[in-house]
Amino acid sequence: MTGRPQVVIVGAGFGGLATAKALAEAAVDVIVVDKRNHHTFQPLLYQVATAGLGVDDICYATRGVFHRQRNARAMQGQVVDVDFQQQLVHLADGAPVPYDHLVLALGAVTADYGVPGVGEHGFGLKNADEARTIRTHVLRRFEAADRTDDPQIAAAATTVVIAGGGPTGVEMAGGFAELFHRVLRRDFAELNLNQARVVLVEGQDRLLAPFSPKLSNKARKRLERMGVEVLLNTQVASATKSSVELDDGSSIPADTLVWAAGVRAHPLADRLGLETTRGGRVVVDDQLRVPNQPSVFVIGDLAATPSTEGDIVPQVAPGAIQGGRHAAEVIIAELHGATTKPFRYKDKGSMATIGRNAAVVQLPSGITVSGFAGWAAWLALHLVMLIGFRNRANVLVNWAWNYLTYDRGSRLIIEPDPVCLDR
Repeated sequence: MTGRPQVVIVGAGFGGLATAKALAEAAVDVIVVDKRNHHTFQPLLYQVATAGLGVDDICYATRGVFHRQRNARAMQGQVVDVDFQQQLVHLADGAPVPYDHLVLALGAVTADYGVPGVGEHGFGLKNADEARTIRTHVLRRFEAADRTDDPQIAAAATTVVIAGGGPTGVEMAGGFAELFHRVLRRDFAELNLNQARVVLVEGQDRLLAPFSPKLSNKARKRLERMGVEVLLNTQVASATKSSVELDDGSSIPADTLVWAAGVRAHPLADRLGLETTRGGRVVVDDQLRVPNQPSVFVIGDLAATPSTEGDIVPQVAPGAIQGGRHAAEVIIAELHGATTKPFRYKDKGSMATIGRNAAVVQLPSGITVSGFAGWAAWLALHLVMLIGFRNRANVLVNWAWNYLTYDRGSRLIIEPDPVCLDR
């Protein structure tokens, strides 16, 4: 209790941490609230799901982030409401947290768009729990296939359908193809893995829509060489526990559906009564403030941030980071009675890895890179962006080991202890 203005940041993702770090030298107290006690490096979640990395390789304790930042601390708590009049953040348990400035950086959640069965039988990929659940489920299905004498049951158990041909879907498809054919083929030597399938379903006429058609075509051809079945101009119509129905009337026997076909803003925005777009993103002004709420900022995937082209900033990490830094600049400027220029998003380019020695990179200038050079650039950027030396070292060692040995050490099935769950 220093008597200084208190900035409460809801969400410990890229945007939330960027805001807090940008306020390190400001005369404010910062509290970062998140329902989890760690930051998750979401771009590498697919590697946890495909057994390439462990959860602790891509997650970092939020409290540890602020060991050297005297004016900031982390708090684990689930935000359930905000009293904008009294300027209080209400948690599911514990006392309300007062604020002078509030930054909402809750990110996005998986959107199933009402497709029947997806909510019950599909797997999203937005946090470490979901990534680990996918990995455990796939490994358990392979174990089940190894125990059965029914070839149809075994075929469904060893088939993964991925809905959505964006970067997440493409990276997941490449990761599973390598896992199946390079690693699990040796683990399950007596199982006929020629029937194992990785099917990537995309509703548009090409993969990686934000990329150039040339790079999209390269990504598709590379995946097909890896054994991935790519279905374009096709959508998932419904899903059951053991099959995926497509809109062309066909059916794929599969025990695993990974849903990478879309996201929507965190549902807290709707509960708070804020004005939102069709995708649930909160309407903000050019300073990232909520209209008529000058002390409330919304950034990242949660915000319908206007871009210089007249549309909305894409839901990507650079947008959240830049938004967080801008919100901090506005807060600091207010402390000194100054003003700031409107927020302007700077496109840093796009990249997606397809598999070993293959990635696609597209820069704002129009320059494109693919193949090994793109893959090396992808590796370097993700290592730099990871938080913590230990995480960077672990990921580098794991990547080197996987590359040299075609082995993945994180293919463990960790079953919860019923006694511990009861307690």
